[in-house]
Amino acid sequence: MTSKLLIPTLLALALSVSAVSSMAETNRSLLGEAATAATINRTVTITPDTKYVNVQGGQAVQFNAGGGTFSWTFDGPAKSFELNRVAPSGSLDHPVTVYVSPNPLYNG
Repeated sequence: MTSKLLIPTLLALALSVSAVSSMAETNRSLLGEAATAATINRTVTITPDTKYVNVQGGQAVQFNAGGGTFSWTFDGPAKSFELNRVAPSGSLDHPVTVYVSPNPLYNG
């Protein structure tokens, strides 16, 4: 009797682990999108001491880090996330949290 339940149970467990792992990785589009040079309205330099950065929703920011640059527009619903998730590989050598405040244009 136990062996009849073992295979369906293992299959259900494998499927649920797969679903949870796919939900854990938030889609980058929910965090914003890469900024273009024409839209950048702020520049932030990230040093080894930088632990967090505050931005406003809708801002397009150029980040100077590790001898390189990358740009991001914060137009997603995320309120905070690790900037390392959207930075090019190797551009940040430590975790940096970005805190996104609401865009004042949309506050009543």
